[in-house]
Amino acid sequence: MATTHSARPYDVVLYGATGFVGQQTVAYFAKHPQVQAQGLKWALAGRSADKLKAVRTACGTPKAGIVVADAQDANALDALARNAKVVLSTAGPFALYGSELVAACVRHGTHYVDITGETPWVRDMIDRHHDAAQAKGARIIPCCGFDSIPSDLSARLAIEAMWAQHGETCTSVKSAFSLRGGFNGGTLASMFNMLASGQADAVADPYLLNPKGPRPACGMDVSDPKGPRHDADFHAWLGPFFMGPVNTRVVRRSAALLNYPPDFSYQEYLRLGKGPGAALAATGLSVGSAVSQAALRVGLLRKLAQRFAPPPGAGPSEASMDKGSFKCQWIGHSASGKTVRGVISDQGDPGNRATTKMLCESALALALQLDELPGGTRHGGLLTPASGLGDVLVQRLRAAGMTLQITPAKA
Repeated sequence: MATTHSARPYDVVLYGATGFVGQQTVAYFAKHPQVQAQGLKWALAGRSADKLKAVRTACGTPKAGIVVADAQDANALDALARNAKVVLSTAGPFALYGSELVAACVRHGTHYVDITGETPWVRDMIDRHHDAAQAKGARIIPCCGFDSIPSDLSARLAIEAMWAQHGETCTSVKSAFSLRGGFNGGTLASMFNMLASGQADAVADPYLLNPKGPRPACGMDVSDPKGPRHDADFHAWLGPFFMGPVNTRVVRRSAALLNYPPDFSYQEYLRLGKGPGAALAATGLSVGSAVSQAALRVGLLRKLAQRFAPPPGAGPSEASMDKGSFKCQWIGHSASGKTVRGVISDQGDPGNRATTKMLCESALALALQLDELPGGTRHGGLLTPASGLGDVLVQRLRAAGMTLQITPAKA
């Protein structure tokens, strides 16, 4: 049975609010028109009261609450979860700092979103908490940033468009990403932690996040792309996308939870462009990706890379983030050869600006539109953006200025 949220002091608690992305979520909430117009009750949370108050002052949000809770303090996290309808977390690496918070949210029937791309950790959370979260009516939705909302929503939009335009089932979707932006220290810390702990080996499983049981009987190759290819649908050279091993696993979990066709397949790539230069770039990217992945598995080389990476709490400049952008072009196919196309894109650094928008709108969907979400108000479990937020998130992101467009069918 779902837990009531009506008497909780806070609608949304922003955990990890003093971190690099966490500060951006505070600024986003401070300026959001619905937060102001609907009198949303929200709070900043983290380890240090002084640092939280400094962020609150810098963002001009004196009415926002302050909640002090260390990531390993189960009692403090219990109090945090008990007093919130929704918890938004940016405190990574999540394998180090996220497990107790998720457990507390499940215990108290509190909805939860984060920006992790640590799929082995997500697998662990599924195994530990999916059934309990389902029973409590708590939506626990990891991967609500650039990992992996554009990918997950692209597949859902393709399925809807294929039926609307052609009255047929969409059996495969592929996406091609173009992006401009930088990394923040928290993202890199999560990657290094996965490599150091041996979790990265689990990522090789293409169905890592799927529910337990028989694997889909898909006739298409679901292995992660390794080499360059010229794609006739995109009329461009494509190479391996470094986020593909995360995003594809999330989409495949959505496919299972939302009962996509049993032979449904999804794959994604980095788009390099047209012509000989793009072909060379795709080849160089493929070789470079393989070499760097192998090198980072060596402890000494990984430690050397960490020395030159930005530390947690650091990231690109404001000007650099403003100049960033991403575009995810997608195409869906039916078994008969019908196609649908679309695009998801936005201005701003994808790993920071766009991620902040996606994460905050995901939390606000849970806080303000729970009765409109897939499955109804009592639905819960370890979900994905598409299965837990669905078309409500699509509409919220469009209202926030993000392009989520389906190409009209030709007459």
